Amino acid sequence: MGWRLRTAVAVGLAVPLVAAAYFRVDRAIRVATAVVAHNVCSKTFVSGFDPQAVFAETMEREGLRRLRPVLTFRLDRAARTVDTSALGLTSRAVFREGFGCVLLNGSKPPYFLKSDLDALRTPKAPALLPEIAGSEIVEPEAPALKAALDHAFEEPVEPPFRRTKAVVVVREGKVIAERYANGVGVDTQLLGFSMTKSVVNALIGLLTQQGLTSPSLPAPIPEWRGASDPRREIEVEHLLRMTTGLALDETNSGFDPSSQTIYLEPDTAATAVNAPSVAPPGKRWRYSSPTTQVLARIIRDATGGPEKALAFAWRELFNPLGMRNVTLEFDGAGTLLGSTYMLASARDWAKFGLLYLNDGVVGGRRMLHEDWVDFSAAATLDTDYGAGFWTNRSEHPNAKARARLGIPRDAFFASGDLGQRIVVMPTQRLVVVRLGDSVDPSGDMRGLARLVKEVIAALQP
Repeated sequence: MGWRLRTAVAVGLAVPLVAAAYFRVDRAIRVATAVVAHNVCSKTFVSGFDPQAVFAETMEREGLRRLRPVLTFRLDRAARTVDTSALGLTSRAVFREGFGCVLLNGSKPPYFLKSDLDALRTPKAPALLPEIAGSEIVEPEAPALKAALDHAFEEPVEPPFRRTKAVVVVREGKVIAERYANGVGVDTQLLGFSMTKSVVNALIGLLTQQGLTSPSLPAPIPEWRGASDPRREIEVEHLLRMTTGLALDETNSGFDPSSQTIYLEPDTAATAVNAPSVAPPGKRWRYSSPTTQVLARIIRDATGGPEKALAFAWRELFNPLGMRNVTLEFDGAGTLLGSTYMLASARDWAKFGLLYLNDGVVGGRRMLHEDWVDFSAAATLDTDYGAGFWTNRSEHPNAKARARLGIPRDAFFASGDLGQRIVVMPTQRLVVVRLGDSVDPSGDMRGLARLVKEVIAALQP
């Protein structure tokens, strides 16, 4: 064998080995098993859905479909666990009443919160936000409004299916129309996925209002304080806007550092803060769930630990808004999974939207700084992302396209995987919530835009 042939063979053998080491197919598969375990756990034990139906819907997601023939799950109601397996690689999620589910990653047992949830959920004063509806489902009175809800729940003949679970329309602080899928009610807690990032925005906003942090301050991360560490320039605002310049880009491929941090690491924030810098802060935008986990750690540390962070959320946010059906989930280190895992009823998600519709003022009390809502809705660099919200207040093509479809230019929205949305429309005095399990790549954005457009038209004099 000549030297050229030997070299070619050596390179040919080395490239797949290097690629395998870099991409770590085993870790990507474990991301998939972890996603399924966590989602089946949360949607079964918290939302109360049928686990087989949840599993079937979850496996329709892009990236998971390929593993459908080899990925299995087992739910143990007595132990309250969900185990998943694919090609010999496994994940387990465990449920704790009131605290949702946590993945069992690493060799140590996860941190289990010891809070008295009943005490936290018992407000010491009446809610600041007047009740938005009674105990019964609010049927739309106008035929055009009813037609808008009909269209929101329509299903195509062929996949991808939309699987709308809930729609709530709030005008001037009152529910004027709502509808729920079979098995879903006004109290059913539904997974918000990345809408949880908007809740983290609110918690940071509350800390800012109380003088405990500020977007303009350097992020209080000891690991970044080295004199020559470029990360020392990262401010809280960079975290909110995902312009840290850290190597935490999110592609949802299972190979990306973002997915692996959220689903494979017991301490999501510790992994995130150790990511290297690849660009100066404020110059480069990349969507990144671990970035929000750094904010979650800031909330945890500023309030005094996991239990106090949870108490802060209930005392300062949920109870004042009258949000009763809420579950916050935490990672194995006791850090709020602020990137992805809060569940709440559709009405409670709508109440959260009202905080922003009312410019951070509820019941005459300013909960968020007078500039906070506009700050959150202002576009970041040349994107259509704000600070924890997506926004139409942008010249980005996506924002203009949504406006052409009927979502007002001043609108901004919380957005989560599979089409979870809270659309805040100040000029219309409207909040529209749509929750479901759409595997359409856009999260059924066209369906959402049609709903918004038809609701606005139905309310015209």
